[in-house]
Amino acid sequence: MAGIYIHIPFCKSKCHYCDFYSCTLLAKKEAVLAAVADELACRAGFLQGEPVRTVYVGGGTPSLCTPSELGALIGRIRDVYDVSGLQEVTVEANPDDLTADWLTALRVEGVNRLSIGIQSFIDRDLRWMHRRHDAASAVRAVGEAQRAGFENLTVDLIYGIPQMSLAEWEQNLGQAIRLGVQHISAYHLSVEPGTVFGKRLRRGALREIDPERSVAQYRLLHEMLTGAGFEHYEISNFARTGFRSQHNGNYWNGTRYLGVGPSAHSFDGALRQWNAADVRLYLEREPRQEHFESETLSEHAAYNEFVMTSLRTASGLDADVLERRFGARKLQYFTRLAVKFLAEGTLVRTGSAYRIPFEHYLISDTVISDLFYVE
Repeated sequence: MAGIYIHIPFCKSKCHYCDFYSCTLLAKKEAVLAAVADELACRAGFLQGEPVRTVYVGGGTPSLCTPSELGALIGRIRDVYDVSGLQEVTVEANPDDLTADWLTALRVEGVNRLSIGIQSFIDRDLRWMHRRHDAASAVRAVGEAQRAGFENLTVDLIYGIPQMSLAEWEQNLGQAIRLGVQHISAYHLSVEPGTVFGKRLRRGALREIDPERSVAQYRLLHEMLTGAGFEHYEISNFARTGFRSQHNGNYWNGTRYLGVGPSAHSFDGALRQWNAADVRLYLEREPRQEHFESETLSEHAAYNEFVMTSLRTASGLDADVLERRFGARKLQYFTRLAVKFLAEGTLVRTGSAYRIPFEHYLISDTVISDLFYVE
């Protein structure tokens, strides 16, 4: 079964760490929403009739839209696609957008999962990241969502913040646990070149956290959340039993998905497409369906994609699946390279499954890239 991702690119202000495409051109919102609805209809063939299991509305800040605007997009999906197997409809939201009336109306539109971008419960760090909410409004937002009837809530947190102590990170995690949410995503602060933080780093006005503190914070993250009953099922994701993100699973297991809206990506197992990452270009080109570019993955690229996405998860990479999809020679290549990492303990094997132990997740990118096929 397939997934659909809708990108709502609008923000009131840009967070200092964010390198996802977004803009503050809110005057273009109505036009973009109309174009997204049109794109949903025009590109239905991309999923080749496959039933849709998940819908995810991300951004940007989708909660800048009214529930009826979001509902109209979900309604277009119901009109055009096979939604007989639809299980999960997620909307990302900023805490200070979540009023009781907005949340109640969103539930009526068929949204059953809410992703709340909290990032921190420390006001100092929220101001530093240029978030527009404070800690009190984050706690209030989760409570409002629960009172509105949302039973599948996920919150985002960020660690690796230079000025945040281990004790403060422990307080953040404790607060998230006490809120009673079903899912937590925790990401290490990444300083990307085009962001405000990237510019500060270049001119020496920002210093990144040292690796030892990163490791300590990650270990605490794993210990506290698993100790509280969460399953650590992917490098950055933790879930109560039965509450894994089904939509994100599409990206990790190679499921076909369609992305609509500025900068959205699509993938059908072999073909990758990406939309123009510019509102004006998107609006200009979408009516002619000339708003996206494409590439067909080579066999080697598809193999590398499989290795990367599989090893990000707790389930790991199944050697039997690798052989079935890519043949005996690719399996031999993988197992030969894996010997080094098995000896180091940065890779472990149970039966046909290879996985990276949680204590080495922070160096997973290095392990995974060294297992790629290189001609």
